[in-house]
Amino acid sequence: MAWLQFKIETTQQHAELWQERLEEVGAAATLLLDAGDQPLLEPPPGATPLWDRVIVNGIFTADSDLEALTEFFVTQYGLNTQAYKTELLEDKDWERAWMDHYHPMRFGSRLWVVPSWCPAPDPDAVNLLLDPGLAFGTGTHATTALCLEWLDSLELNGCTVIDYGCGSGILAIAALLLGAQQAIAIDNDPQALISARNNAQRNGVAEKLQIYAPDEIPDTMGQADVIVANILAGPLIALAPRLTAMTLPGGHIALSGLIRSQVDDVHAAYTASFHMDPAVVRDEDWCRLSGKRR
Repeated sequence: MAWLQFKIETTQQHAELWQERLEEVGAAATLLLDAGDQPLLEPPPGATPLWDRVIVNGIFTADSDLEALTEFFVTQYGLNTQAYKTELLEDKDWERAWMDHYHPMRFGSRLWVVPSWCPAPDPDAVNLLLDPGLAFGTGTHATTALCLEWLDSLELNGCTVIDYGCGSGILAIAALLLGAQQAIAIDNDPQALISARNNAQRNGVAEKLQIYAPDEIPDTMGQADVIVANILAGPLIALAPRLTAMTLPGGHIALSGLIRSQVDDVHAAYTASFHMDPAVVRDEDWCRLSGKRR
């Protein structure tokens, strides 16, 4: 079956509105695409990452009247005639194409992240089963990869690990599979908490994972041996007192989601409480800081 697509270029602020309009007039699916090849950083908890300029792509059946649709959008919503285009879309298995985009990935010496429909390349390795979903965090982003490699480098047996801004729960689950005794996943996005719980069940570690929104963290929760926070520079700086208080003396911390120009400010927010490692680990423009609680 062939499909038609109606592409509208717009701003980050208006992307969801155009997405809703396309769905209201019968789009079978809508996609948000980058209009300007803009790098996208790992978002803070609860945020939806979008580019400054966005292409909203509506997919319609081949018998749809795109000419009438265009006229409706121009007359009713003032759509600029230079801001859209329509084209025929070749028939293909979209689910298969989506699945083919993801493949097993290795992090460090022991850990693999494996989509559930793929065989594990190394059955004897630590294999984390994870399907891309609504929550951010599949291991494909450089900041997530930096954190997975760091966790793989630690001796986690018997440790308590906090994953602050957990997204899909990938870091907390990886820590448990690598030997942690328990993990705590924290995020203010309800979808992330659902995703983390489902992924923990898929990997057989749900009984070792506690999941909280930030304002639901119990007062009785103790400090952790290891904290990993893969968010953004601003939240990391603001959270420095809280993350410090959550870390046991001698405990380890990793801070990711930074670009090079933000490293000094984040480093300064933690250096009074942590012996920060002198090396900044980079993956292209993204960076990871780590340290040990004084």
